[in-house]
Amino acid sequence: MNFIRNHWYHFTIFIFVGLSFFMGFYGHTKLSSIQIILMYSLMALSIHQFEEYVFPGGVSPVINKATYKEDDDYDHYPGNTLSICIVNISAYLFYVLAIIFPQLIWLGLATMLFNIMQVFGHGISMNKALNTWYNPGMFTSFSLFAPISIYYIIYIYNEHLINIYTWIVAIITFFIILVVTIILPVQTLKNRNTKYVISDWQIEQFKKVTTFAQRKS
Repeated sequence: MNFIRNHWYHFTIFIFVGLSFFMGFYGHTKLSSIQIILMYSLMALSIHQFEEYVFPGGVSPVINKATYKEDDDYDHYPGNTLSICIVNISAYLFYVLAIIFPQLIWLGLATMLFNIMQVFGHGISMNKALNTWYNPGMFTSFSLFAPISIYYIIYIYNEHLINIYTWIVAIITFFIILVVTIILPVQTLKNRNTKYVISDWQIEQFKKVTTFAQRKS
């Protein structure tokens, strides 16, 4: 468990490469059109996490400082290495289920709303809080999450697969995903005396990125 908690994000690049090979040699001939879009969304999730935690990395303290407004114990509160691990790994469940059950349009749409949340979170909220023009995860949010999500919505509209009820169920499901994958793990496991402290390397990357991306006053 210690290994997974401290190193899960190093496997994100292997997930991305593995899914790329799958799509190149198999996916485009065996998956439906909507499954292909959802598969690319899953690939975007993996490389997004790679940007957040590996290159350049440092997003954990960004979230604690920018999202939760923690200035003192941002290296372990409210998010710590255990809750961060659970948050990120649990997200895959919903993305995979959307691929397995592509006929559940509301589920696929809910994951796309989750993607779009990342765009606004990284693009506006975090940058505003930190007075930066970039933070780890922003590039993939705009270059991958945004176009994939928009394309999915356009596709289901053109194929007449969506109506007002689909939107309602999708929005409800989105909030369920938000609660299950983010709010519950963080709020349940937050502890100012936790032993699951964010690594020195992540803190150092956070400082490097925020210094580099600091906006001029």
